[in-house]
Amino acid sequence: MGSLPPSHLDFSSANHGNDHHHHHQDISKDNLLNLFKSQQDLLNHFFKHLDLSQTLSFSRLLLSTSGTVFLTGVGKSAFVANKISQTLISLSFRSSFLSPLDALHGDIGALSSRDVLVLFSKSGATEELLRLVPCAKARGAFLVSLTSVPGNPLAGVCDMNVHLPLQRELCPFNLAPVTSTAIQMVFGDTIAVALMAARNLTKEEYGANHPAGRIGKSLIFKVKDVMKKKEELPVCKEGDLIMDQLVELTSKGCGCLLVVDEHHRLIGTFTDGDLRRTLKASGEAIFKLSVGEMCNRKPRTIGPETMAVEAMKKMESPPSPVQFLPVINEDNTLIGIVTLHGLVSAGL
Repeated sequence: MGSLPPSHLDFSSANHGNDHHHHHQDISKDNLLNLFKSQQDLLNHFFKHLDLSQTLSFSRLLLSTSGTVFLTGVGKSAFVANKISQTLISLSFRSSFLSPLDALHGDIGALSSRDVLVLFSKSGATEELLRLVPCAKARGAFLVSLTSVPGNPLAGVCDMNVHLPLQRELCPFNLAPVTSTAIQMVFGDTIAVALMAARNLTKEEYGANHPAGRIGKSLIFKVKDVMKKKEELPVCKEGDLIMDQLVELTSKGCGCLLVVDEHHRLIGTFTDGDLRRTLKASGEAIFKLSVGEMCNRKPRTIGPETMAVEAMKKMESPPSPVQFLPVINEDNTLIGIVTLHGLVSAGL
């Protein structure tokens, strides 16, 4: 692992003489482009030299584990280990981040002989992790080190090692972990997706693990979960006078009236936009007009079992977007209304 930076990453010229006050230079487009290209080259080195047989053994180990996959690391590697653990949890795998410090003060009790402990360490010489190894082994856990320096002490004491090839850090001093952490993250997340595929995890199962996130909401919320119903509906009959239904039109906050027959089947809709157009066209004659005379008898509608995200797409579709969709069942009976405001409020 050479420690000299590529020529275009040499920042030594940024220090003018012995001036202790750092002069901030502008970032040039070329320098920035070169940095990204260099990082790309460093990542490509990782992809090109990664040992696939080691990686496959590691993936199969995680897949066959009957217990929990614990991940640990120190410093920046701890953030990566924590993130990979969260990814595994979201994919329905039993996983947890184990802080090496907390482990030595009691948390090691969580480990059992059915578990795997994955240790992230670029150097493989991290003291806190080396101290953790005998304690974890005493608990019977299977230990895997993910390291980037060949022949490191951590790899020597673990049950399995996967070498993550690292040419150097992008940092001009080859010190700040800005490439090693990137390859750790790419490696961990790619393994997670391989496990997801092997487990045949469905989109719905993934969504059920994310009920609060936008991904989850778009996968688990149906129209019936976000629609207004019963007393919340702005309902009227087709013979009702428009002027008598103004309170119903405005008070329910849907921006429309849902016109139904005596069996509560949907006849049409009358919006506040329809009200404005009718008033402009008819003037005082509006006082004698019924809702049925002026309503739209071919409104866009949706069923209760449709995914909420599909309702949003239907609202936004041509020829012109709408703010609501009446929800009807198979025999055209009105059972609710879903509004754009309601969908946005639900986090979609």
